[in-house]
This record gives sequence, C-alpha cells and structure tokens, in this order.
Amino acid sequence: MCCLCHISAGTQLSLHKGECCPGHDRKHVPKHCVARVVMTSNECKLKSMIITTVHNKTFCIDPKLDWAKKLRFTNASPTSNPKKCLKKP
Repeated sequence: MCCLCHISAGTQLSLHKGECCPGHDRKHVPKHCVARVVMTSNECKLKSMIITTVHNKTFCIDPKLDWAKKLRFTNASPTSNPKKCLKKP
C-alpha cells in the first residue's frame, strides 16, 4: 500500500506500509473529512497518526494534539458530501 504524506514544509513524499513519518503536518483535518486513521509502527522514532481524507489525501499528524486524540478514540464518520471538505492540492 502506498500513500502520499504532506508535511508542514509542503513537500510530498511516498510512505509505504510499515514506514515512518519524517515529520508532522500542522493541518487540522475536520472529523467529517476523515476516511481512515492509523498509527505508525511502534518501531518508528516519531509516533504519528496517518490520517487519510475522503479525497485520498494523507497527512502525518502528532497524536498528542487534542483534536487528533478525539479522532483516534472515536469512529471516523466521513461526510456523505465530500464537497464539504476542501479539496486542496
């Protein structure tokens, strides 16, 4: 499985299953725009949540952020209208 990760510097890079995030993105992703949330491997030096949006954009997020904690412990319920989620490059 391959995904793209946007980091705060704006660089895109590929993450493969089992790989670690190089840094955390500062973007806040609204809960209704989240399609999937997974944690990076325990072997990663930088613990991260990998959030995939309804537009298939993937972000590495700091799991210590309050809004991220709420996503981790609740079932993500993506919006039925993806147009409500801003589709940014």
